[in-house]
Amino acid sequence: HADYGGVVPELASRDHVKKTIPLIKEALKEANLTSQDIDGVAYTAGPGLVGALLVGATIGRSIAYAWGVPAVPVHHMEGHLLAPMLEDNPPPFPFVAVLVSGGHSMMVEVKGIGEYKILGESIDDAAGEAFDKTAKLMGLDYPGGPLLSKLAEKGTPGRFKFPRPMTNVPGLD
Repeated sequence: HADYGGVVPELASRDHVKKTIPLIKEALKEANLTSQDIDGVAYTAGPGLVGALLVGATIGRSIAYAWGVPAVPVHHMEGHLLAPMLEDNPPPFPFVAVLVSGGHSMMVEVKGIGEYKILGESIDDAAGEAFDKTAKLMGLDYPGGPLLSKLAEKGTPGRFKFPRPMTNVPGLD
């Protein structure tokens, strides 16, 4: 997507078609698992790019049907919020998550599975979008986040004084 300065939905969908099955096979092999070891198949049900979501849902449901296991639609943001539960030492509920993913930047209280309270979120551009736009203004390639991060490490802390926006607005937004 770098050639276009951002994600092109049609190309993302085609990439999903091309790469998802090989990725699943590779993941099973790396984990030393077979289809008989799988109890269910989760897939992202949204939000996101419609074409990529349709590809993922179709593949997820098809594999679940073929393997005789449940297909489980998962909300994109919930998947990110609950990813720590896959760790060896998952955090106990409740916990606070800072979620910065693509078009989302938010702070969420995770009370339990399916129990969430948004404490604050971006009200304009999400962090990833802001990084990409800033990088573009600076003539840097896409995606901008990693490039800006490397440049920031070479910077001089405190060199510029930036205003604190919206300090008179209640909430965490």
